[in-house]
Amino acid sequence: MNSTTFNALSEPNRLHIVELLRDGPLTVGEIADRLGLNQPQVSKHLRVLSDVGLVEVQPVANRRIYKLRSHSFEEMNDWLASFRKVWEDRFDRLDDYLQKLQQQKQKPPEDGP
Repeated sequence: MNSTTFNALSEPNRLHIVELLRDGPLTVGEIADRLGLNQPQVSKHLRVLSDVGLVEVQPVANRRIYKLRSHSFEEMNDWLASFRKVWEDRFDRLDDYLQKLQQQKQKPPEDGP
């Protein structure tokens, strides 16, 4: 993972484009219509997304059809999984600690000598 991917996704219109493409390939015109943007604006956003490897384009006649590149999202998922693992381990340790505290509360007091 590199920061350019997150920088590209930090722009709201580009994030919306990625969300639209999640459902399947679309042309520039279809994306522009759904987002209410001008076609040149959408093309610039798509160029940024393409440059960081999040989308790919397939020219068909005079249309350009964009789709998500699964490899980039798999890399992102792997990167996020490393954080997920750390947090799961921390929550497991917290759960163990809380169970020990609960068990200590439930023990009857010991009689003195």
